Amino acid sequence: MSRPTKQSPERGHARNRLLEAARDVIRAKGFAATSVDDICRAADVTKGAFFHHFGSKEALGVAAAEYWEETTTGFFQVAPYHAPADPLERVLAYVAFRKAIIVGELPEFTCLVGTMVQEVYATAPDIRDACGHSIFGHAATLEADIEAARRERGMAGDWTAASLARHTQAVIQGGFVLAKAGNDPGLARESLDHLDRYIRHLFHLSGERTQ
Repeated sequence: MSRPTKQSPERGHARNRLLEAARDVIRAKGFAATSVDDICRAADVTKGAFFHHFGSKEALGVAAAEYWEETTTGFFQVAPYHAPADPLERVLAYVAFRKAIIVGELPEFTCLVGTMVQEVYATAPDIRDACGHSIFGHAATLEADIEAARRERGMAGDWTAASLARHTQAVIQGGFVLAKAGNDPGLARESLDHLDRYIRHLFHLSGERTQ
């Protein structure tokens, strides 16, 4: 998921400043390469303040994943893709919205929890689980619209609303990986274009694809 905007480290409670700093620095450097000192420096707080709020870097990782889930949930709840009356159009509008917010530098639009879980899934299960809760929880927000679209169109097959919702996240996260590998945000947008085509084909939707 993505993408809350950066906030000034001078504003807000020290704990929130640390979480915001972790969000930005880890997306830029990765979890392993990010030190407590890096986060304190970006948040403009002391190391003592860090350990007052978090017992370890791993504890911060869990809290950062939870903070990411909280802030991105609010971001997506008010996004414009909820507006169409037709549920399939809402699903397609979601894909278009995800493409539209792939702007700026790579760390600005890539996903914190996707970045962390790739590094720590085998070594930090608490962080892995917090990242998974965020990713799967966001996917679940798409299920009702997908299921409604299935019923309205009498769709059958060996797939479910939940499985397609998860697939959208696989494409998005994979697009972020390709964008990083190629140092090219266009590769992530390209992946969303293919996702749009796939969903239209799956639902036998005729007509031109909305850009």
